[in-house]
Amino acid sequence: MDVEHARSWVRAIADAVDAGKDHLTELDAAIGDGDHGTNLQRGFTAAVVALDAAEFPVVGDVLIATGSALISKVGGASGPLYGSAFRAMGRALPLPTATPAELLAALVAGLDGLRRLGGAAPGDKTIVDAYSPAIAAFEGALNAGGTLGTASAAAAEAAADGARATAGLQARKGRASYLGARSLGHQDPGATSTALMFRALADVSA
Repeated sequence: MDVEHARSWVRAIADAVDAGKDHLTELDAAIGDGDHGTNLQRGFTAAVVALDAAEFPVVGDVLIATGSALISKVGGASGPLYGSAFRAMGRALPLPTATPAELLAALVAGLDGLRRLGGAAPGDKTIVDAYSPAIAAFEGALNAGGTLGTASAAAAEAAADGARATAGLQARKGRASYLGARSLGHQDPGATSTALMFRALADVSA
C-alpha cells in the first residue's frame, strides 16, 4: 500500500458509507440513536476533503488525517472509536509504502486502539465483532501465501459474516446495551459499517 492506495481506500469507504447510510441509520434506529449512517457520511466526507487538500509523504499520514477528521466531525461514540482506530493505524505506518504484513500490523494496532477506548470484546455486539474476525482472516490468508488482494477479500468476507452474526448477540456495550434482551435480533450498525470499510479495502486492493 502506498499513499495513493491509502487515499483510494478512504475514498472508497466514503462512497460505500454514502450508498449505505440509510441502511446504517435504519439499523441504528432499532438499537441506538438512529444517526450512525448520517454521522459516518459527514465524517468520511470531511476526511476526503482533508485528503484532497494536502500532500502526504507517508501512508500513515493519510490514515492519521482520516482519523482526525472522524473525531472532529462524527458525533456519538463512533467518531472517537473509528478516529482512534485510523490514527493508531497511521502511527503504525510511517512509511511511503507498506507491505501486506505491515498493513496487517497496522490493522491490529487500529483494533487495539478502539478496544482500549471502548472496552469491547468479541461477543459484545460492537465494531469488534466484525473487525476481529477480519484481522484473523487477513492474517490467515497472508500466512497461506496470499497477496494483499486475497487477504483483503478474505477480511471483507469475515467482517461481513461477523456483522451478520451480531443479530444473534445481546449487546453488552454502548447504548444498545441498555435494551438488554431487546437488542437480540438486530444487526449492529457499527459492525455493519466496519464490514463496509473492509469491503472497500478489498475493492481497491483487487
